Amino acid sequence: MPDPKLMEAAVHEYVAAFDANSPERVAALFAPDANVEDPIGSPAHVGHDAILGFYTASMQTGAKLKLEGPVRIAGPYAAFAFSVQLHMGGKDMHVDVIDTFHFDDAGKVTEMRAYFGPTNFHGFT
Repeated sequence: MPDPKLMEAAVHEYVAAFDANSPERVAALFAPDANVEDPIGSPAHVGHDAILGFYTASMQTGAKLKLEGPVRIAGPYAAFAFSVQLHMGGKDMHVDVIDTFHFDDAGKVTEMRAYFGPTNFHGFT
C-alpha cells in the first residue's frame, strides 16, 4: 500500500509541475506502463512516451491548475478537484475538473482519469 503522505505530495507535485510548465516532472510521477484517460471516455495515453507527449501538448495551452479543496485518499487512490485556468483569445477561462490517481506500492501513478464535461467549461464561447 502506498504512503498516503507521498500520494498527497504527488498531487501537489502534479499541480506545481503545471505551474513550472514541466511535462517531464509530470511524466516522472507515472509508472512506465501507466495510462492517462483525459477526459474519461477518450482513448487512453499508455506508457511513459505517450504520457509525456500528452502533457507536453497540454502545457502548450498555458494551462495552470488550482486545487479546489483537499486531496481525498482512499486506499491506493487519490481524488482531487481543481480548476484549469487558461487565457486564450484575450479571455480568461477555466474548466472545473476532478482527477483520480491510482498508485502502485512504489508510489507511482498507474492510472489517471479526468472527469469533466461541457457544463464544466466557463468563459468559452
